Amino acid sequence: MEVNYRFAIKEDMKGVLDLIIELAIYEKEENAVINTAEQLKHDGFKEKLFKVIVAEYKQKIIGIALYFPRYSTWKGKCIHLDDIIVTKKHRGKGIGKKLMNLIVEDAKRFGAKLIIWEVLDWNNAAINFYKKIGANFDNQWNQCKLYL
Repeated sequence: MEVNYRFAIKEDMKGVLDLIIELAIYEKEENAVINTAEQLKHDGFKEKLFKVIVAEYKQKIIGIALYFPRYSTWKGKCIHLDDIIVTKKHRGKGIGKKLMNLIVEDAKRFGAKLIIWEVLDWNNAAINFYKKIGANFDNQWNQCKLYL
């Protein structure tokens, strides 16, 4: 299976939104998504509020990682990983790990000292994935930290 990884372009935002909705359904929050492809285009490409790396197979987006700069008073520059999503059909094939590795590379170029994100306490698949990549869990804050 040959997967192409690249930074998203405006035209990808419908596919990005489809995966966001898929995640919301998985998390039992399907009605919580109010974002639109147009808003993603505006926020990501006009306002430059976030970056998205897409995983593409046969010209279809099957995975995304959406992240943005964050600042820590203790560490300085950081990256906040908002979501890493791989469509259900393609999970377990190393796509999530590759997306995370690409975020790490970009975070290092940015000069970030850590990547931080949250994970639902019942999402065992995600928790196990994050443990495998070496994430540190801070149960008091329900955040994961991957020091760079």
